[in-house]
Amino acid sequence: MASKRGKQTVRDMFLSMAVVSAAAGLVYIFIPHDENANPVKAVDYRVELLTARRAAPYPVAAPDGLAKEWKPTSVSYDRKAGNSWHLGFLDPEGKYVAVEQSTSPAKKYVTEVSRDAKDTGRTRQVAGETWQHWKGEKYDALVRQGKGATTVVTGSASTERLAEMAAALKSS
Repeated sequence: MASKRGKQTVRDMFLSMAVVSAAAGLVYIFIPHDENANPVKAVDYRVELLTARRAAPYPVAAPDGLAKEWKPTSVSYDRKAGNSWHLGFLDPEGKYVAVEQSTSPAKKYVTEVSRDAKDTGRTRQVAGETWQHWKGEKYDALVRQGKGATTVVTGSASTERLAEMAAALKSS
């Protein structure tokens, strides 16, 4: 009797697994899903921008007039970390671009936010401003010092996209 009961238990387990697998397959087939959907959600950074502009000891920069295909993805202001302002975006090609500002020592700060990019010694004119060009393995950066802070436009996007972001920056 014991051996018959053991066989039924194993058989029942396999039947249960088959039913559960079939149900999971049906759910997967009939529940709509999009494998190509971008899981990154856009953020509204207006409140954080106003707060940072009131709190920061320098004119906080944010883009104005970018095409709607640019998607803001992250924002922060940290007074304790050198009054650091961060605003992250995905450009129209899905590459990362960030606006970073801080009163921290420039060389250390730029190296940190640009993921170890190095100053190339070259400059680039963007919207009438001179920006230093930094190049790195992961990120490139455009860097401008002045007005009480260092401003960095960095990311995995092309230098042209970084310049596009730099040209759109407005401070108050």
